[in-house]
Amino acid sequence: MAELSSLSHARYGKDKVRVLRVVREGSWHHVVEYSVQALLEGDIDVSYTKADNSVVVATDSVKNITYYLAKTSPHILNPERFALHLGTHLVSKYAHIHKAFVTIEQLRWTRIPVETDGQSEPHAHSFYRDGEDKRIVKVEVDATAGKNQIVGKVTAGINDLLILKSTGSAFTNFVRDEYTTLVEVDDRIFSTSVDLSYTFGQFNIPAPKDEKKLDFVVPKAEPGSIWDVEVPEKARKVTLETFATDDSASVQATLYKMAQQIIADNSGIQSVTYTLPNKHYVPVDMKYIGVDNITPLTEAEVFTPLAAPSGLISATISRKQ
Repeated sequence: MAELSSLSHARYGKDKVRVLRVVREGSWHHVVEYSVQALLEGDIDVSYTKADNSVVVATDSVKNITYYLAKTSPHILNPERFALHLGTHLVSKYAHIHKAFVTIEQLRWTRIPVETDGQSEPHAHSFYRDGEDKRIVKVEVDATAGKNQIVGKVTAGINDLLILKSTGSAFTNFVRDEYTTLVEVDDRIFSTSVDLSYTFGQFNIPAPKDEKKLDFVVPKAEPGSIWDVEVPEKARKVTLETFATDDSASVQATLYKMAQQIIADNSGIQSVTYTLPNKHYVPVDMKYIGVDNITPLTEAEVFTPLAAPSGLISATISRKQ
């Protein structure tokens, strides 16, 4: 029978590799918790088309490599660097693997403050979950041009950062036609769950020089570059401060200001994407019992959350070339 199909794309690996790593500096400990996905591309077609497993690096091996590097990598405390280390090792170790795609979701752990001699100090080895937002890192390590010409691409950011302000937001002068029922408001609750991603420009990765291909060299960290460990906290700070202080004309307008500032602050970032779903809070109408709970700014105080439907606002802002 004539072939009617062909394999046009293939990628495989391990997902949801859960890692908690403790790094000890004497009595002072650091912890990170990651969920790791590591996927591979390369000369693997025959495993699909010919049932030939000789080209398959088992997904269980990918899991074990992830754990081994979590133990041995000096970059484990930084998800961007650890993802790049893992991806570089995978494409360097296996001759027929040309690309690695590593995604890391980092959960929040913050030191518990304790009272010591009248002062609040962070505890050396005790932590608490201080929020449900997560750091997200997505890395592509590409050795297609050769094992000595590896290039990296990184997108990083935040997911599920829930924020709310009770005033300082309006929504007026929008399109009105026969389908419009929404009332214009010059004051409202503004709440959203922030998904932020920012993408760095492509960069070269030095090839490992050791026999086991475990070496990973981090170059000088230029401010605002992928190697600058302060970028994630700066981006989070811009997001929160802009949201809090902007006299918002719309979600769209505030989003744009956030992204503009992140690009201005970080020379290595080429584009910024925000996805901001509305978290609607609607004032409860109490006119039936003679109570005004509708008038903005003065009387609207009791609200009901509406889960669905919700607005969804997204945009990508790119650096001018």
